[in-house]
Amino acid sequence: MKKDYLFKSERLGFRNWTEKDLPEFSKINADLDVMKHFPIPLKENETAEFIERLQNHYEKYGYTYFATEILKTGELIGFIGLAYQVYKTNFTPATDIGWRLKKSSWGNGYATEGAKRCLDFGFNELNLEKIISIFTKNNTKSENIMKKIGMEKRGEFNHPKLKEYPEHEKCIYYEINKNTWKQSI
Repeated sequence: MKKDYLFKSERLGFRNWTEKDLPEFSKINADLDVMKHFPIPLKENETAEFIERLQNHYEKYGYTYFATEILKTGELIGFIGLAYQVYKTNFTPATDIGWRLKKSSWGNGYATEGAKRCLDFGFNELNLEKIISIFTKNNTKSENIMKKIGMEKRGEFNHPKLKEYPEHEKCIYYEINKNTWKQSI
């Protein structure tokens, strides 16, 4: 079955979300290991609301945290993509790159491969000047991906949306700009 992907990497396809994604994405968002660095796992209705926000974000900006599938099988493995962030910090508003993948897909290099392709999309097709990424202080796996895709650490901050979750509030942010990206490819 041919899918209409917005773009692809070597092994992954990136697309907007549909309601058909709800059952599989709900399982991913309910997985305690996947959601370890987030305040709480999501219930199915919360995942449905999240999908709606992602769809609306795509309509408004032309990008989102894309539904990401393995090209060979069509399996939805989660999201990798971009989102415009406006919460109050000294580095926002800015476009963020992020990922959330199901546990069975971990260790295959999908997050790194997909993030590199999304950076390329952001800089070369959307003409963004800089892209940020954030993670909670102990999420070393995400930090390693940021380093692998050429991002540089810029600082630490208390995330204004996580004040009610002190164990997640302390975050670190990385950044890459278009010129740095051009030099790294």
